[in-house]
Amino acid sequence: MKDAESSPTKGSMRESAPDVKRAATQISSPAPVEADPDAGLSLWQALKRWHRIVFYCAGLTTGILMFGYDYVIVGTTSAMPSFQRDFGEQLNGHWILPSLWLGLWNLSSPAASIPGSLLAGWFQDWYGRRASLALGSFLSIAAVAICYTSNLPLDINDRRGVFLAGKGFQGGAIGMVMTTTQTYMSEVVPPILRGPLLAFFPIFILLGQLVGAAVIYGCMKLENGYTLCFASQWPFSAAPLLMALIIPESPTFLVRKNKVDLAHKAQSRLGSNDAESQKIVETIRKNIEHEKTTTKGRYVDCFHGHNRRRTFIVMFVSILPQLFGLTLLAKASYFSQVVGMSPHNSILVLILGIVGGLIANVVSIWTTSRFGRRQLVLTSLVVLIGLWTAMGIAGIWEGTAVVWITAVTMILVVIVAGLGVWPVSYAVGAETSSLHLRSKTQGIGWLTTGFASALFGFVLPYIFNPDQGNLKAKTGFVFTGLCLAALICSYLGVPDMKGRTPSEIDHMFEQRLPTRQFRHWTSLDGIISPQTTHDLTSPA
Repeated sequence: MKDAESSPTKGSMRESAPDVKRAATQISSPAPVEADPDAGLSLWQALKRWHRIVFYCAGLTTGILMFGYDYVIVGTTSAMPSFQRDFGEQLNGHWILPSLWLGLWNLSSPAASIPGSLLAGWFQDWYGRRASLALGSFLSIAAVAICYTSNLPLDINDRRGVFLAGKGFQGGAIGMVMTTTQTYMSEVVPPILRGPLLAFFPIFILLGQLVGAAVIYGCMKLENGYTLCFASQWPFSAAPLLMALIIPESPTFLVRKNKVDLAHKAQSRLGSNDAESQKIVETIRKNIEHEKTTTKGRYVDCFHGHNRRRTFIVMFVSILPQLFGLTLLAKASYFSQVVGMSPHNSILVLILGIVGGLIANVVSIWTTSRFGRRQLVLTSLVVLIGLWTAMGIAGIWEGTAVVWITAVTMILVVIVAGLGVWPVSYAVGAETSSLHLRSKTQGIGWLTTGFASALFGFVLPYIFNPDQGNLKAKTGFVFTGLCLAALICSYLGVPDMKGRTPSEIDHMFEQRLPTRQFRHWTSLDGIISPQTTHDLTSPA
């Protein structure tokens, strides 16, 4: 990724100073630039002012919990002796899971989330955010039933295949639920709360993992205890269906469907009085009408003109969790055993890591409201590079010390990421796209997440597993390189849009501002300020 987009034909992300100056002296469109009316509120004041939105978003976290539980279920059940006995094979007197099947199980759910995300992007534009959430929840209930019965076939390969099918079906359902949840939250949450409330994603992903790890820890020594772990997914799968009946429909969707009266009612249910509802819905209508002049709202339009740059940013931040090591952290218990830790201690390490990350992400509700997006991403990635490098160096040797250095490193990684790059990736992914293309861009973002998760989930066992690459703790060097690449790309390509309204973000992308100048942009009736014009034409 480069610093900014230059032209629609080449799709690069760099703009020359003369071009920027021309863009800065012209009004790119007649659409008004609406500043955030809540910009002067403190975090606590904003939470009280929009308490209904906070309540609805908290309810929607049930779908995120489902994602977190599913994300850890394969990585953690694979550490259970009963699961290894029923689905694995013996190597040197120990039960292991073949790298091929472990990779396929890790791949199936995120790979299937790709079509699920695309389906959600299309489905929710036609039938609404609530209907899409309900459908994804229903499909997840069916998927859990398949996983629960996966131990019934007599042949071991049949058992492995049924479990693979169940995980794939679940992945498609999760793709729908997560895409819809992020779309809905990005449309109803005011700019001042966008970072803090979208930090709910990593918080409740970790909480889902914590619940899963605790359930597995309790079932570790039970005969076929892993089936109880699968059954415990049903409440999480059903909860989004209930929330679909409670939340109001997105006013943005209703305006796009020309149901303005219903949009006013929905906005009122979100906590606005009549005057505020009129103003907010009218602003949404003007933004959508403006965006319709440049795009028809198709998937292909996400890659045309200035929307191409916006889509690439969403795609990049969608893979940031995989680049900083989330896929490895999700299977920390199994990875710790590979390094040399006992099954009992490996589950404890997983739980400690989840608790540490959970606390860090709760703190990020404050950090994302206080600091800029770029500052949090770049700072946390620099620290992560040091942590992964330390683990890789420790892996050169053998012994108990290496085992515990590896465990401590993974715990610190999830804490550092939870304070910066992890929650910010969801905030940037939600706020970058235009309202007219919001659902489809979110679908592309979660498609990218699914592809990256599938790739990492399949490849990682071949890197660290004893029957393949056998890198063990030296796997840290792999993530050193990935975090370094993420740092460079983030510096060049990820702008800071903290506190910006959709109309402000639209104008900044239409004027093709260089990445590092987004933070300084100001406007009066859509015209960029003279001071910012001088900044933009000066060397970055």
